[in-house]
Amino acid sequence: MKLLALDTSTEACSAALFIDGEISECFEITPKAHTKLLLPMIESLLAQAELKLTQLDALAFGCGPGSFTGLRIATGVVQGLAFGADLPVVPVSTLAALAQNFSQDLSFVAMDARIGEIFWGVYQKNPDGFVELMGEEAVLPVSQIQFPLQSAIGIGSGWRVYETELVEKTHGLVSQIESDALPHSSLIAKLGVYGFEQGRGIAAEFAQPVYLRDKVAQTERERAAAKMDKSLALMDNAP
Repeated sequence: MKLLALDTSTEACSAALFIDGEISECFEITPKAHTKLLLPMIESLLAQAELKLTQLDALAFGCGPGSFTGLRIATGVVQGLAFGADLPVVPVSTLAALAQNFSQDLSFVAMDARIGEIFWGVYQKNPDGFVELMGEEAVLPVSQIQFPLQSAIGIGSGWRVYETELVEKTHGLVSQIESDALPHSSLIAKLGVYGFEQGRGIAAEFAQPVYLRDKVAQTERERAAAKMDKSLALMDNAP
């Protein structure tokens, strides 16, 4: 199994190459240089492995939630690579990638979403050691989060920004907090391979960012519709 993974959903930019269980990764914290670094990272990984993009089985990317700009970068790059090499794409949740990095069975993942809200997801490890979502991911104030009454680890920047509120809300169920954790493409790769084996690979055109905020998602749909209308108009007016 050969899979390339990438992630630009936060201030971290990373790419990873999974080859038969072995993972190589390029990772750098660079809030405003994702567009400059991502493609060189990918080229470097493929060159070191002496592989061409067409020799891969699939691609994976951190589909969100996260930075709006970062998610659009990752989506655009993975779609371009997938179209060019005719490869399937496996979208991987940013929150799932954060949870996958730790050994605890249950994770309360909270990323700072600004304007008084967090991106929230509860993940549990399955018998194969991969995290699975319990309930739904959401963007909401801390006061509205939902969670099982079980001991868990708290992961993500939301636990740094809203630590007092989150600890109080979760009734002391969180025994460990990892507020500086960032998603890595190596984790996207692991979950991407697992997802691919579970039949979750999709065609490039269906690879879309997950914002969780309805207004942003609606704007993206409106843009896509506008592009389609423009294309149809050009076809209608063609000689």
